[in-house]
Amino acid sequence: MPTDAPRQRRKTERITAEFNLRADTDKPFAGVARFPTVTLMAYGPDGFEEREVREPADLIGFLANWPVCWITIDPPGEGQEAQAAIENFAKLFNLHELEIEDIVNVHQRAKVEEYGEHLFVVTRMLIETAVAETEQLSMFLGRNYVLTFREVATDCLEPVREKIRKGRGRIRQEHADYLMYAIIDAVVDSYFPLLSSLADQLDEMEDHILEGGGDESAATMYEIRRDLLSIRRAIWPTQELLSTLTRDTQPFVTETTRVYLRDCYDHAVRIIDLVEMYREVSTALMEVHYQRASNRLNEVMKVLTIITTLFIPPTLIAGIYGMNFEHMPELQMTWGYPLALMTMAIVSFVLLAFLHMKGWLRTKPRARR
Repeated sequence: MPTDAPRQRRKTERITAEFNLRADTDKPFAGVARFPTVTLMAYGPDGFEEREVREPADLIGFLANWPVCWITIDPPGEGQEAQAAIENFAKLFNLHELEIEDIVNVHQRAKVEEYGEHLFVVTRMLIETAVAETEQLSMFLGRNYVLTFREVATDCLEPVREKIRKGRGRIRQEHADYLMYAIIDAVVDSYFPLLSSLADQLDEMEDHILEGGGDESAATMYEIRRDLLSIRRAIWPTQELLSTLTRDTQPFVTETTRVYLRDCYDHAVRIIDLVEMYREVSTALMEVHYQRASNRLNEVMKVLTIITTLFIPPTLIAGIYGMNFEHMPELQMTWGYPLALMTMAIVSFVLLAFLHMKGWLRTKPRARR
């Protein structure tokens, strides 16, 4: 883009002077060895430029000459090394120490905070759409820039980058607040494929459980419920974040972008509704699974009880005739042994007929027409 206009030169000089003022501290900016990987996408209605930045000072010209700059910072590492690298880079954008702490401690819930010169937004996005594992995405919205810190080197924001590269939609005609909306919208929409996959798994589990699935069904259902809980824990604060952005007047968010944020809020509400519905379905399937397991156990206990009941009378008769006292009657009978066996069989048969008449031998309910 042409930068030879006097107004543009004055803007460049102002931003450069502001940068030099912020850099004038006891700690100079870190060198390349400690500086995190930074990807820059600068764009406007007339074009875009994408490149990797090695020094904070390299961003000055882009911030002065392009309408919107999207700066993505990969994780520089862990511990004090990572925090030092982020602190050195944060001098350029005058980030507060509390914001730096939230960037380093990557277990924050989704939120939005206003810090004078910029808007600080934290959200949780899926690492990949097949697993409910989220990462923290820290985002700063300024006058003409969006600064994002990623927890890991992967994200779900490639559709946004493709729109910028190919000029699709209205993203290159809008300001930085629209880019913030596009990023949040991509984060929210990334949950829909995972929810669709979980719905398919629930359908399969329903068929498997109704067909008499074993213990593996319970393990799979626990995994599905854990994924649903992870999604709910991530998306519920995001809904509150979007509600704040659409309800409150923010200095960096225009009314036009607020309309799109309301649509993104509706998507978040829909995700929460789907999560609640799938949780109820999974709970019902777990109850059906345990009910069927309990019924199977009852059937086994019923059969064992019937067998035990049938053997109690013969055992009683055999016990009486097996005492062998000297003056017991019927010990000298010629047909005593066959008669005792016949008595046992008759008693067992009568008892079996009684159980059948009561309907206690039926293991399955009668089919209704």
